[in-house]
Amino acid sequence: MRGHLRLFVLIVGLALIAAVPFIAAFFEQPFYVDLLRRVMIFAIAALSLNLILGYGGMVSFGHAAYLGIGGYAVAILAQYGIDNGFIQLGVAVGASALIALVIGAVSIRTSGIYFIMITLAFTQMLYFLAISLEEYGGDDGLRLAALSDFAGLIDLKNGTAFYYLVFAVMVAFLYIVHRIVHSRFGMVIRAAKSNEARTRAIGFSPYLYRLGAFVIAGAMCGVAGLLLVNHTAYLTPDFMHWTRSGEIMFMVILGGIGTAVGPVLGAFVLLLLEDVLSGMGGFVGDHWQLFIGIFLVLVVLFAKRGLAGLLPGAKPHD
Repeated sequence: MRGHLRLFVLIVGLALIAAVPFIAAFFEQPFYVDLLRRVMIFAIAALSLNLILGYGGMVSFGHAAYLGIGGYAVAILAQYGIDNGFIQLGVAVGASALIALVIGAVSIRTSGIYFIMITLAFTQMLYFLAISLEEYGGDDGLRLAALSDFAGLIDLKNGTAFYYLVFAVMVAFLYIVHRIVHSRFGMVIRAAKSNEARTRAIGFSPYLYRLGAFVIAGAMCGVAGLLLVNHTAYLTPDFMHWTRSGEIMFMVILGGIGTAVGPVLGAFVLLLLEDVLSGMGGFVGDHWQLFIGIFLVLVVLFAKRGLAGLLPGAKPHD
């Protein structure tokens, strides 16, 4: 019964998200299509982080690096006249996976605060590298020369079509993460998080499994970067700043670490709450970050498993 209830809640939630363009058109509020599309892009990034943070116990403060790499892959290729979306997707995913392989190969050999500091250091190195690339805008950023062209299959200039592309990617990543976590590979990742010594004792090498998960998460976040730069049509090094990594981590923690829908729920609640509070006047609008912080503290204190733990039929590792 719990499984059926959980599935029903998920289907209802996805159905409501899918209906947003129709609701927005009925009320003549196209702004909400753009807003929800941005939220879903960050939900995709949060899903990728949850794979290594929630299930693998790897607290990475450098995850936004792959968001930036995916974005720069698209923007730089577009600047040279290559706007083919499939080529851009391949480069974004490949470059993000390669950088994740390098960072992971070094950082996964450590743990705790050392792991956090190494991932943070790599991200800041890439951030300052992006600032130094004057040819690609440097600190001022780079305007996207042309939106990605997927051979006429999807027109990203059409806000609704773009919305459903992002929605489809988010749903696909939800399924992919679910399959990974419940596979033999995912079981080893979760076992290493719980007890690394015991995992080694039964014949598994946590390093290779963790590195694999790290690379997969980086590649997934690269896809989010491709979508984000097409959404904003503008790219700056701030895409990969460590504070962006912290924001994505907040989404995972708020929604529920180690839960399937937690990152998506966390992204929706955090970004929509941020939009509502920052749009208010007076004291609340001027100090909206304070209220966001208070809300996060309350969730940590009273919802140990995050917001996803409050859903009907929810349990860890769903």
